[in-house]
Amino acid sequence: MKNDLSNHRFNSLSRLHKALGMPAPVHPLVSLINNADGTIPLEKLPSPHILSFYKISYKMNFQGKFKYGQHYYDFDEGGMFFVSPNQITGGHVPLSDQSGYTLLFHPDFLLGYELARKIKEYGFFSYSIHEALHLSEKEKDTIIAVFQSIEEELRDRIDNFSQDVVISQIELLLNYANRFYNRQFITRKAVSSDLLQKVEEILQGYFQSTHSQKHGLPTVQFLSAQLNVSGSYLSDMLRSLTGQNAQQHIHSHLIEKAKEQLSTSHASISEIAYELGFEHPQSFTKLFKLKTSVSPLDFRRSFN
Repeated sequence: MKNDLSNHRFNSLSRLHKALGMPAPVHPLVSLINNADGTIPLEKLPSPHILSFYKISYKMNFQGKFKYGQHYYDFDEGGMFFVSPNQITGGHVPLSDQSGYTLLFHPDFLLGYELARKIKEYGFFSYSIHEALHLSEKEKDTIIAVFQSIEEELRDRIDNFSQDVVISQIELLLNYANRFYNRQFITRKAVSSDLLQKVEEILQGYFQSTHSQKHGLPTVQFLSAQLNVSGSYLSDMLRSLTGQNAQQHIHSHLIEKAKEQLSTSHASISEIAYELGFEHPQSFTKLFKLKTSVSPLDFRRSFN
């Protein structure tokens, strides 16, 4: 049987509503599905599938264990997921409780508004399913209130001001998510600190071995794959703990290793650059000077 996702792509909100046995959306580019009572059969959507629009889902209850990084945790508070257009969704263990809210909006709905550009800055749209936002009771009430405001606007007040109001509510929802994710990094600090320690161990091992000579400089994608988290989540988590994103952590380890080599060995600058994984010595010199304000040669001379 041909493995083709083309039949599982939803290019319009109308087609998605039809697949769920729901009436057509009031607005062709934005829809809020209120499934607070769990009666809408969201589990009937093909898995996996692709949406051509943004999706923000809040699930009221999690049942059982969910993977979070390298560990499994039990969650019974509400949680949120964020999906950007054209991402493959599904293929994971389905949630046993589908009650909650789902906001869907096409990128075209944002055209002409600053949010069309700004939305790409919200990293959680690139997080994985096991990096959901887990809400406290107070946060849950805040999020539900925003969903209900959007629902009321779409149901009762479609006029010349509706788009302005709904987009402002979407941005409010995203800003709350930013705040609550930052809280999650802090309150789950034991998990985050464990992840940070593993980052340090992986990078230290990489530069102490011959990996860099064989495979080049470590990338954020390599690091996140080793830790079983998305690159965006890893960077945001590290930034919340240390003020540095994943790429900056890689550069910090790289510069420390370079300083060690420059101060203790007689290898040439080019040899050190190649050993660290640089394809061109000039790239190494440029990065080293950017990070330390001195060239590798001047740094070495300071030890003579």
